[in-house]
Amino acid sequence: MRILDLLDEVRFAVTANKARSGLTILGIVIGIGSVIALVAVGAGAQRSIEANIQSIGSNLLLVLPGAQRRGGFSVSTGRGSATTLTSADADAIALTIGAAHTVAPDASRRYQVTARGTNTNTQIVGTVPAYARTRNIIIQDGAFLTDAHIRSVGHVAVIGPTTRDDLFGPDAPALGQRIRVNRIEFTVIGVTQPKGGTGFTNQDDVIYIPLPTAQRFLSGDSAISTISIAAADPASMPMLQETVTTLLLDRHHIRDPQLADFSVLNQADLVATAAAATSTLTLLLGAIAGISLIVGGIGIMNMMLTTVTERTREIGLRKAIGATRRDIRTQFLLEAMTLTIIGGGIGIASGWGAASAISAFSGITTAVSGQSIALAFGVAAAIGICFGYYPAWRAARLHPIEALRYE
Repeated sequence: MRILDLLDEVRFAVTANKARSGLTILGIVIGIGSVIALVAVGAGAQRSIEANIQSIGSNLLLVLPGAQRRGGFSVSTGRGSATTLTSADADAIALTIGAAHTVAPDASRRYQVTARGTNTNTQIVGTVPAYARTRNIIIQDGAFLTDAHIRSVGHVAVIGPTTRDDLFGPDAPALGQRIRVNRIEFTVIGVTQPKGGTGFTNQDDVIYIPLPTAQRFLSGDSAISTISIAAADPASMPMLQETVTTLLLDRHHIRDPQLADFSVLNQADLVATAAAATSTLTLLLGAIAGISLIVGGIGIMNMMLTTVTERTREIGLRKAIGATRRDIRTQFLLEAMTLTIIGGGIGIASGWGAASAISAFSGITTAVSGQSIALAFGVAAAIGICFGYYPAWRAARLHPIEALRYE
């Protein structure tokens, strides 16, 4: 059979019953579209988390209080009950380890903040001037904390853009405004540039105050939540991590590293942990959506089996005039693949559109990759072959005499 005749037969068979073909294609569209959209959500979450981690600083080590958990890392940034780190530990790292480019301790905790009859619950970070360089904080208006503020235990604050909007209104002038934390009044001296983030990881919803002020008037002790250390370059980070660990073990009089009352993490650890978590999430979302693809494939098989039954006499007639088993099998297989490829194309467009809509209306970052599109299209073709082969094989095996007698 000539290829043009075969394609014409396929076109006629697919369009002969438009309603049935349309419903079959719809199953594939839903399956492919949901896979692309959900995988895009997972991939977008991974990119967003990695970008947030990278935005906190370059070549960064984080020293957290509390024992390192077995089988993973604690990334709570020291906001639990552990109080095993002090400002003296940070001073010792800065004075004795030359590979530590900048060292910035901080004491952080969430507090209720009020201003002009408004209030918000936000993260208060007591820190030092080096924190801005260590964590890549850029000032949009005003200035960051200075050594004079540290020495004088100043009541000054640098706020993030989200906190500014919550307290004073969107893009309202904040410099010189007064805010109160635990009935202690602070004067706003700076506003940081937006970094992005959501929920408890929003780096724009934060207030920076001098570390001695936070320890004296808010926490009431000398404990710190995190020591941020910036290495001079990526190559020096492993050695710096080992040196910091050795120094703190010696300062805390701990001989067995397994019993350390602190954790030293680097950005690679944080990115790897986040990537593993989001990859699992993406795989789970893709697997859930993949179920609908299987359902769509079953729909293809059901339709093709019904078609074979309805066209039994036609198959017998074609065999009687010379059509081979290969011709019959190829025709029915191409019909199944045509349905899945059409559904796959529409599904890819629908999934891409759904991912864009999710990003536009919910604020959730999505990422549609060429790899996911190629995979979805390949899966659609594979479904056509796998679920279309049995009906095609069954049609090809029909005996022409018995087929012609079929009523």
